[in-house]
Amino acid sequence: MIGLSVNGRAVQVDVDGDTPLLWVLRDHLGLTGTKYGCGVAVCGACTVHLDDQPVRACVVPVAACAGKKVVTIEGLRRPDGTLHPLQRAWLDAQAPQCGYCQSGMIMAAAALLKLNPKPSDADIDAALTNICRCGTYPRIRRAIHAAAGASKV
Repeated sequence: MIGLSVNGRAVQVDVDGDTPLLWVLRDHLGLTGTKYGCGVAVCGACTVHLDDQPVRACVVPVAACAGKKVVTIEGLRRPDGTLHPLQRAWLDAQAPQCGYCQSGMIMAAAALLKLNPKPSDADIDAALTNICRCGTYPRIRRAIHAAAGASKV
């Protein structure tokens, strides 16, 4: 059994320690907002926070998460159930097209805004290495700037 905190809830999972965190989240905990894209940490569709740092869950073995705090897109909502400012800004900017990569993008952007509450376009480009096949990068930048202007991101 491996114990970790997922979205503020202590969980125990009975899986091989080499199992990628992505599959524990999706298959064992039912948190399907984290997506499988490439499986080799390139695309970023599987980005989650591990102890407040963005990581690609497809290559992180669950054993490396023991005793740590994991936050997924489902855990980004505010405790009262309202959308996180980034999620609201994403919708307002119409950032998603197909939407598949967007949960990973939002998680990467949330990590960026924690470190840099007023990022420039260059800061955003450097921090968000996620791949969007639809190419909505200008709308994604607009959403991040809008969220940065919101209070308590």
